[in-house]
Amino acid sequence: MSSNVKPTAPGRPAGVRPDRTLLLVGLGTALVLVTYVTPMATVPLTAADLGSGAGTRAWILSSMSVGLAAGLLTTGALGDARGRRRVYVAGLVALGVGALACAGAPSGAVLVAARILQGLGGAAVLSCGLAVLAHGFPEPAARARATGVWGASVGVGITGGALLAAGLEVGSGWRETYLLTGVAALVLALPSARGLGESAAERPRRPDLGGAVLLGAGLTLLVAGLTLVRGGLTVPVVVLLVAAALALVGFVAVERRVADPMLELSLLASPGFLGATVGALAVGLGVIAMTSNVPLLVQVGLGGTLWAATWLVVAWSATSVVTSLLLRRVRIPLDGPRTIAAALVVVGVGQLLGVGLGAGSSAWRLLPSMVVAGLASGVLNAVLGREAVAHVPPDRAAMGSGTNNTARYLGAACGITVFSVLVQHAGGSAGSAALVDGWTVAVLVSTALSWLGAGVVLVAARRAAGQ
Repeated sequence: MSSNVKPTAPGRPAGVRPDRTLLLVGLGTALVLVTYVTPMATVPLTAADLGSGAGTRAWILSSMSVGLAAGLLTTGALGDARGRRRVYVAGLVALGVGALACAGAPSGAVLVAARILQGLGGAAVLSCGLAVLAHGFPEPAARARATGVWGASVGVGITGGALLAAGLEVGSGWRETYLLTGVAALVLALPSARGLGESAAERPRRPDLGGAVLLGAGLTLLVAGLTLVRGGLTVPVVVLLVAAALALVGFVAVERRVADPMLELSLLASPGFLGATVGALAVGLGVIAMTSNVPLLVQVGLGGTLWAATWLVVAWSATSVVTSLLLRRVRIPLDGPRTIAAALVVVGVGQLLGVGLGAGSSAWRLLPSMVVAGLASGVLNAVLGREAVAHVPPDRAAMGSGTNNTARYLGAACGITVFSVLVQHAGGSAGSAALVDGWTVAVLVSTALSWLGAGVVLVAARRAAGQ
């Protein structure tokens, strides 16, 4: 396997500057996260406006995660083969078209389908954006600073999305947010096409269509089964979960056999790559799942306002932004599996601070939980992005970032669904008290998943180091 990245000279724009590359990729990444958090603050209003029930609410929250997880490896491989800038720009266009479709959605089913399209577009932006940065900043110290900014842009997007959704609570209250983000994505596509340098793998790879289909089918079936499990372990649930398992096993089998897999499974033998992948999965299963359901708890369970819910999400995301930016000034190296495991432990501590609520509790009781979890999330956003591309050959940078983000949003798709089902159905009381009781159960499960991820990262790193 070659370790060289081939600049695609014919399509490379003149005068490409690293600072412009960092700005454009940072804006694109932030915009993906803006669209990702759009329904978090407004899902109760959105579901009511569309006449949707609890099952559709869970799908609205997790559908973009399904698109992201299904598309990240595919778009990363396409970027390596066809040009990362080209796929990145196409992702912005798909993100914009999906957002405009959400703005005009007449039903929950159409909204969910459009959110999946947004996820596929966002997948191209995330996987190829990080690879563009890796190509534009080849020197390790400069790359560390650039990925720190990239990690901060994740938090900036979450913060901006939450504030935008709350600030546009007029009329229908949620369609305007999708409209603005759709226009922004289409507008950003033009300077990105002109201002980013092109790069690709030295040896082009054929698209892994079989792997892409199996991965997408497996994730969709899995989320569908987890959503329906609120009604008990019925025959349809079992069928969906078994079908999901077969599709995902088939995906692994295909990746082992095809000449050009989306994911080279041998990369998981690297302690750094494995630690980053498991860490990203735990982030999705844990803290992303919890924070995605904060607005539902605050508005429905605690009787709080949309703005109260929004400021709590902002407390988490803004803290993560500040932490990611400050890490650039820390002289002590913060990388590797131990850093990832330690940050996941702190995330779990922050999550535990969110238990003990009652039906009459103030929403601001969650503020310490959001801040502590945000501190550790900022570390993870910076370190995971760096580790994702540091342990793969340079001409597989998009595969590295795609794998890491696939793990994150695979975890988010499953974690959000499970958390939402537990919040709405695990409580033993009635009315809003049941939602609060369900929240406690969901947080405990989510915390356990964060700490389990930390343990797996450490064990895998020690076993690999001992080989």
